Order: sequence, then C-alpha cells, then structure tokens
Amino acid sequence: MKETIFTGAAVALVTPFNPDMSVNYEELEKLIEFQITSGTDAIVTCGTTGEAATLTDEEHVKVIEFTVNKVAGRVPVIAGTGSNDTAYAVELSQKAEALGANGLLLVTPYYNKTSQRGLVASFNRIAGSVKIPCIVYNVPSRTGLNILPETYYELSKTQNIVATKEANHDISALIKTRELCGDDLTVYSGEDTQTLPIASLGGKGVISTFSNIMPKEMHELATASVAGDLKTAQALTFKYLDLMNALFMDVNPIPVKQALNLMGFNCGHCRLPLVDMSDEQIAKLKAEMAKHLQLA
Repeated sequence: MKETIFTGAAVALVTPFNPDMSVNYEELEKLIEFQITSGTDAIVTCGTTGEAATLTDEEHVKVIEFTVNKVAGRVPVIAGTGSNDTAYAVELSQKAEALGANGLLLVTPYYNKTSQRGLVASFNRIAGSVKIPCIVYNVPSRTGLNILPETYYELSKTQNIVATKEANHDISALIKTRELCGDDLTVYSGEDTQTLPIASLGGKGVISTFSNIMPKEMHELATASVAGDLKTAQALTFKYLDLMNALFMDVNPIPVKQALNLMGFNCGHCRLPLVDMSDEQIAKLKAEMAKHLQLA
C-alpha cells in the first residue's frame, strides 16, 4: 500500500491579492491560520482555486515557500505544480520539493492536451524528477482531457504517483479505476458535492473549495464519509449542498473569493480574465451564506 498524504478534507486555498493585484501575504497568513485552527486536514496551494494560472513564476514559488513556512509542519502542504509544459512542471516540482512541500498536485496538460500514452509519459517524467508523493488531477471540464481507468492503472505502477483528484463526474469510470488500481491509487474527490459517493467507493476525502469558507464542517463531512458514517455524511451533504453549489454559480474562484470577502477576509479580486460577480449573483450568494455563516 502506498503512502496516503492525507485523509479527510484538504482546502484548495485561494490566493489573496492587494488592490494593486500583488499577492497579499498578510492575508494569506490569516487564511492559513483560519484553516489550521478550524481543523483542515491539508492545504493545497497554487491550485486552480489559488489562481496559479495567473501567478508569475516568482510568485508561484514564493507563495509555496510562504505557505510551507507558515504551516510549519502542522498539516501537509500540497503544491500545485502541473503544467501543459512537462519540462516546466518538472522545474516547478523540484523547486516545491526543495522548499519543503509534502506533496504535489499535477493537473493534466491543457490546451495542447495529449494522448493517454502522453499522459503516462508526462506524469512519469514529473514524478521521476522528485521523491515526494504526487497527486494527478483530472478535471476535463477545464482541460479538455480525461484520464481513463486504464491510464490510471499504468500510472499507479509508479511508486510516488499515489493519488488522483478526480473531477470528471463519471462514477462508472471511477468504479473501474478502483477495480484496476485498488490500494495503489488513493482517490480524492475534486467536487465538494461528490465527497460522500466517492468515499463510498473507497475514496479518502476531498480537495475542497468549500473548505475555504467552512473548513470545520467540510472536515466533518469528509471524515464521516470516509468512516462510513452514512447518516452523518448524508445529513451534512444535504445541509450544505445549496451553499456548495452557490460557490460555483460563476467561474471558480470568483464566488469563493467573494464569499471570503463577505466573511470579513480581505482577499481582493481575481486577476483578469476573471471578473467580479454581478450584483444579482452577489445577492444570491450572500443570501445562501447567511443561512450558515455570520457575515461581516
């Protein structure tokens, strides 16, 4: 059995920006402390929700370093280092490892995409360049590329490819992946609302957007799901379902950053090409949040 980086709920942490759109490290520290004191099980930095696609190389490395240093070993830190350029992903992954990241999150290549054979070659090249565990990230709605169960099986043969963040919405494919890979590939849900069904198939938790605003509750939901406490997990899923969905009424991470701002954090705006929500959307989000949270 391979190493499990974490069990439960890992937050896909936002990257807060100042008014001039530079990284707001003071607020990032506040977000990190909020997560850890609320019981989050791991922190994913510089992922999709962290707007990694708009960070400069220098910012990307500095945010990883800052997060690792502030977390100081209290929970695992997983750094997003995937790219559609394998050589760049190798370089970034090696830097993240040197900075002390506990694991890597590697999104599938996007735009130029590749074949299934290319996926195996690319991920194996990246994983072979480091010694820390790697999580591959399957999100075809963003990348236009889907990892097939048979490809997961080939990847699971690589020692430090230990897990997948699965967000392809295909439960039947996941069943086949679990059959082929067994304990050689941990599965994490890439969708908050699918934490319970994926856990029922042997998943170990979720890499969560929802955890940004309700880390304690998402930890409880994921823990109950993995433990097989169906009654608790169902109740929590149903309770927060509408709010989870509200965080995706616009392109992620636009709504979750707005939600954090409404809670009193100072996360700023998203970088272009992402733009602010409409007033109507903000009103809907605020109304849904008010059912569960104290707003600023």
